[in-house]
Amino acid sequence: MPKQHICYSLLATLIVVLIHGAAQITAQDHTASPALILEGETHFDEIKQLTFGGQNAEGYFAFDEQRIIFQSTRDSLTCDQQFIMDLNTGNTRLVSTGKGRTTCGYFFPGDSAILFSSTHHLNAACPETPDFSKGYVWAVYPTYDIFRASPDASNLVPLTSTPGYDAEATVSPRGDKIVFTSVRNGDLDLYSMNLDGTGVQQLTNDVGYDGGAFYSWDGKSIVYRAWHYPDSASASEYKSLLATNLVRPSRMELFVMNADGSNKKQVTNNGFANFGPFFHPDNKRIIFASNMNDPKGRNFDLYIIGVDGSGLERITFNETFDGFPMFTRDGKKLVFASNRNGKVRGETNLFLAKWKD
Repeated sequence: MPKQHICYSLLATLIVVLIHGAAQITAQDHTASPALILEGETHFDEIKQLTFGGQNAEGYFAFDEQRIIFQSTRDSLTCDQQFIMDLNTGNTRLVSTGKGRTTCGYFFPGDSAILFSSTHHLNAACPETPDFSKGYVWAVYPTYDIFRASPDASNLVPLTSTPGYDAEATVSPRGDKIVFTSVRNGDLDLYSMNLDGTGVQQLTNDVGYDGGAFYSWDGKSIVYRAWHYPDSASASEYKSLLATNLVRPSRMELFVMNADGSNKKQVTNNGFANFGPFFHPDNKRIIFASNMNDPKGRNFDLYIIGVDGSGLERITFNETFDGFPMFTRDGKKLVFASNRNGKVRGETNLFLAKWKD
C-alpha cells in the first residue's frame, strides 16, 4: 500500500511498511497506455497515469469531476499534504498549509470548499511514525482535526476541536452531511455532522475500529471498514494499544448501514484487511481493496462485491498495491492509487481508468 494514514487515514502506514523508497517528482505528460492494463483486468478500457513519482494516494473527484484532491509526499515535503489537480491540464497546486501531516481530502458540494484533516495547528512538524517494536501497528494521531478551506487554500476553518483523533472525513453526495472517525468517546467510532461542524451524531458504538466511511450516491447508506472484538481479552488488548494512540489492523471487514447508523450489516467475512470501499453508482455494488489473495498479506488488489456480500469479483491483478478507488457518477471512470509502472520500488501514483461493466 501507499503512505502513513487510511481514509488514508490509516492505510498509508501500511504502504510505508510493505514497500520502501520513493522517487522524486518529475514532470511528465499524462499518457494513456494499454501497457498499464494488466492481464485479467477486463473492466479497464484505458488507463491514464496522473502522477509520476513519490507517494500519492486517496485521489477523490470534485463534484464537477474535472479535478481531484489527493494527498502526496513530494519535493521537500516529509509527510503528506493535500493537492488539487486539474484533470484536463495536469496542473497541480498545494492546498493545505505544508505543515504537520494531512489526510483524507474531499470536496464540498458545488466545489466551493474542500475538507481535510491535519495536525498542523498543534505541531508544524510531521508526527513521529509508529514504534513497530510492538508489531505491525497504525498510528492514530491525537493531533488530527478536520478543517474546511477554500480550494485556493484560503479561509481555513476547523470543524472539530475535541481532544484526540478526528479524521477520515467524507461528504455525502446529497450535500447535507459529513461522516468521519473520532476517538472522542474513548473508541474509534463513526460520527456524522452538518457541513459546518454542528449536529454531531454518533453512528457506531461496537468496541473496535470503525473507519474509512463513504456515503452511497443517494446519500441513504454508508459503507465502512471495521473490526470488532467479541471477547474481553482481545478487547482489552485493543483498548490498551489505543490508549497509546495505536491500533493493530490485521483484519478489517466491510460493513454497510443506513446514513443514520441503523440497520448495520456485514458485507465481507474473509479474515483479511479490506479497506477503501466505495459505492458503484448503481448503489448495489461496492469496490474496495483487499489482500485476500496474498497469504503474506502484502499485496492489495481491487475487488467488487454486492452490498449483500454476493458476486465477489477481482478487478486488478497487480503484484504490488492497488487501492483507494472512486467512481464518477456515470460509472464510466475510476480513479485509484497503484504501485504499477513505478520507477522505483514503493512508488505510489494515481491512475484514471475508463471502466466497462
